Amino acid sequence: MAEITNELMYELLKRVHGDTSDIRLGQRELKAEMNAMRGTMISMQQDIQNIHTTLARHEMRLDRIENRLELRELQEAQARFETHP
Repeated sequence: MAEITNELMYELLKRVHGDTSDIRLGQRELKAEMNAMRGTMISMQQDIQNIHTTLARHEMRLDRIENRLELRELQEAQARFETHP
């Protein structure tokens, strides 16, 4: 069995320190990627909300147009039965 010396312990600690530095770097990269994904998701959610708002506005306009058309149809139907001079 190999003898455990201070030099061997020092080399092992240097290797562990290097590995933890690599892990920290990878963790920072993952964190940056997650933040970028979060930003993209928020902007997509805002875009979808804007689309819903626009669709709701168009729906209200279509409802008003349909109401006007129904009133006009009723007037045209009523005019058929009225006497014209």
